[in-house]
Amino acid sequence: MSLLEHVLIPVASESDATATCDALRPYLGEIERVTAVHVIEKGGGMVDKAPLEKRRSDAEAFLATVERELGESVVLDTRTAYGTDLVETIFDQAGEVGATAVAFRPRSGSRIVRFLAGDTAAKLVTEPEVPVVSLPTPTEV
Repeated sequence: MSLLEHVLIPVASESDATATCDALRPYLGEIERVTAVHVIEKGGGMVDKAPLEKRRSDAEAFLATVERELGESVVLDTRTAYGTDLVETIFDQAGEVGATAVAFRPRSGSRIVRFLAGDTAAKLVTEPEVPVVSLPTPTEV
């Protein structure tokens, strides 16, 4: 079994979906299956960021971008998940689909923004339940 046999990729937005697919594309020869997941964060007793129907519609658009970008190149599944903890939900999804790794493209932002927002990338690599692969930007490949 290869580390990249079944890769789960989290996508946060349409532009993130495109950038993640671009970063993953050079490795598709090593990957048998990709599961793309968009996590809709629930407030956990707090007011949600936007109406649920809008967030579901956005998730469909983000995942449709992945389907357009990778659908003809690899076996692809898409999912929308719900959770109060983004990283925990990503790893829960990885376990549910039997992913061999989570691959993500770190998002930009200043250290203070990442600190205030709760740096998801740091949590992904310090609290892994499956191997985590940080994808380089395509110019770094």
